[in-house]
Amino acid sequence: MLLSSLVLALAGCGQLSHSEIMSKSDSADAGEFFQTNVDRMATLAMRDNLNSLYRLLNKLYRRNPAEWRKTGQPTIEAAEKVIQTAIEQNRDLPSLNGLRDIQALSYALSPEFQGDRAGAFIYAIGTMLITAHGGRMEFYITDTISAEFINNAARNIEKATWMLGQRKDLQGKRLLLANQLSKDGRNLSFAVEFGKIVARLDLISEVLDERYRRLGVSYAQGLLFMNFLPVQ
Repeated sequence: MLLSSLVLALAGCGQLSHSEIMSKSDSADAGEFFQTNVDRMATLAMRDNLNSLYRLLNKLYRRNPAEWRKTGQPTIEAAEKVIQTAIEQNRDLPSLNGLRDIQALSYALSPEFQGDRAGAFIYAIGTMLITAHGGRMEFYITDTISAEFINNAARNIEKATWMLGQRKDLQGKRLLLANQLSKDGRNLSFAVEFGKIVARLDLISEVLDERYRRLGVSYAQGLLFMNFLPVQ
């Protein structure tokens, strides 16, 4: 009976709004009662990772203004809002022909792509992160998160960061301007922000892996010493 009530309560929690999931100053809500420490940690890491992606999107648009102008939106802020909404509300980007996560990432970084490359790149990473987390942006005790998929997402972002700095068009020009190391200036803010995302993902992956490992160890210890499991 208690389990049924818990599942129903979680079903009623729904997805957090953009303002709720992005704000660092939210007060505790009823949904947190149904989160373990790891669930809460994963939820906060997802929030921070999406924030990092949105900062990177702003940086890419400012370094590559031709990209946001391809969207037809009147301002950078309006173009950013389109990408944020598509990520958080599970919408397709028309320019990507229905592709998401790693398929969208490959297409967005190909010379053949003609749309808003900056927006498509960030959208692809955002949808990949959500896919790796089981299609959710917040997590409760009834959810299962794969440490392997989270680790894979971290490695994919490392590859995407490298590709961002290396991919060129048919004329030999960089597809997107990001980090800068030249006599004209030094800007490594993109690498720093991507590094933060990877670090968060690696931490979550390790915590999840340890949690499941300890569950297995505890069960094995119970069998070894012929201990009954506690019921209260």
